[in-house]
Amino acid sequence: MIARVLLLDEVLFRRIGAFRPAWMVRAMRALTHLGDAPSWICIGLFLLACGGNAAHAGLSLGAAALLATASSQALKRACCRPRPSTAVQGFVALVDNPDAFSFPSGHAAAAFAVAIALAGQGSTLGPLALGLAAAIAVSRVYLGAHFPLDVIAGGILGCGCGALARLLAGA
Repeated sequence: MIARVLLLDEVLFRRIGAFRPAWMVRAMRALTHLGDAPSWICIGLFLLACGGNAAHAGLSLGAAALLATASSQALKRACCRPRPSTAVQGFVALVDNPDAFSFPSGHAAAAFAVAIALAGQGSTLGPLALGLAAAIAVSRVYLGAHFPLDVIAGGILGCGCGALARLLAGA
């Protein structure tokens, strides 16, 4: 059963990455970089500097991203699933990989954690953050950094971390 799921995962991975016009690659790279830690730090610091409700959102964002990053990194080291560029013969990723392990996606975990942590922080912030999280997750598969199951697991992990951050922040 697991072998069939992993085979389906690879087939889906190949199909997602098959369409690669230059404009799409640029857009996906931009989304991936938006999901990098420095971006979350800048956004969080900006929100903290704004004060009031925005500062509370900044604290929630920081707690969520930190919990998701720590959790995903611990799971990566426990599972040791290789990146597609290592696991799929002849495949070359369109983005540099931050480490050797693929499962779960740290970008997806952090993005979904932030989205859940920001849910309810204004009428449009939650849905906007959730849409951005989904786009970041897709970009990781599209660019060849992760298999689809990696970003699904990262998203689920991130949702849990975001909910925990909301509890910790009293949201």
